[in-house]
Amino acid sequence: MSRGIGEFEPIQEFVPEWAALLVALLTQLGDVWFLAILVGALYWLSADNREDSAIIIGLTIAGLAVITALKHVFALPRPGQPLVALEALPGLIQPVYEATAMASGYGFPSGHALMTTVVYVSLARRLSIGTSRQRLGGAAAIIALVGLSRVALGVHYLVDIVVGIAVGLAFLALIEWVFTRVESGHATIAFSVAVVSSALAVVASSADPDAVLLLGAALGTFGGWQLIRLGRALAVAEKPSTAVRPLVLNGGLAASGFALLASALEVFHPLSVPAIGAVLGLACGVFVTIPAVRHSERATRVWQALVFWVTMAGLGLRYLLRPTTWRRGYAGGQRYVGRLHRWIRARRSE
Repeated sequence: MSRGIGEFEPIQEFVPEWAALLVALLTQLGDVWFLAILVGALYWLSADNREDSAIIIGLTIAGLAVITALKHVFALPRPGQPLVALEALPGLIQPVYEATAMASGYGFPSGHALMTTVVYVSLARRLSIGTSRQRLGGAAAIIALVGLSRVALGVHYLVDIVVGIAVGLAFLALIEWVFTRVESGHATIAFSVAVVSSALAVVASSADPDAVLLLGAALGTFGGWQLIRLGRALAVAEKPSTAVRPLVLNGGLAASGFALLASALEVFHPLSVPAIGAVLGLACGVFVTIPAVRHSERATRVWQALVFWVTMAGLGLRYLLRPTTWRRGYAGGQRYVGRLHRWIRARRSE
């Protein structure tokens, strides 16, 4: 049963053939690569508002996980109504159009519609450019243009766009409802939602490669943000006792995230999807951590101290796990046990 309502003919007839490439480029405003660059650059450049930028990163990963799960749950095909035939375009334009205008995989709901809603509405709520009404109006315009471009290109039905936008708005409303009931730690909540939703996407998609990579990215960004929170807490700690809680909580959460990534590198083949996801996660952890450390002298000193002690702990653990260390320990234990037995016999003979 088709999901269409006859929307392709009136929309596609309105777009002249020479503008097909422009529509294909317009749809890139909601593509994963563009959104990743957008939120990543904002995070690195917004030193004074890094918490909000971190929230947007977490929500972006979570949104990608949600759409990945939904597409595999519904498993509905795309319409296959191209705006123009690829062969009708000049040879130089064909590769660009194919890369930007063509799509494969499942079609419901629209990932572009959901992700533009999540990212641009989040930006509108947290940026300080212009007024709130102007930012929301700009976000709505981008969402509408990207959604219409997907229908014009023939890769989505109109209902795919509407449901994608609706799911994105519902997702944001739920997150904002949680934020209103928790005073602080909103970025940690966003990254936690990303981890949980990515894990659910792995299950729903039967370990689809995209879902596995998202889980790696979610774990890495979560661990990196916990390191930042740990560094901030240690930088203002006035005495050792006040540093215990962040060391246990934030340090433990960061260690848990990175330990899962490290274990994937140990268990799976280096070129397997889980191992690549683990490398991506570690890279995302570094990406999240470096800007906060680079812009803070106190955080830099704390970070250097953490790196030193973690390195020392790692070297010590590596030494303890060596077979030669265990053999020497066992032999030394036997000698002490023998001395104890001789001492006991000597005491009894007296």
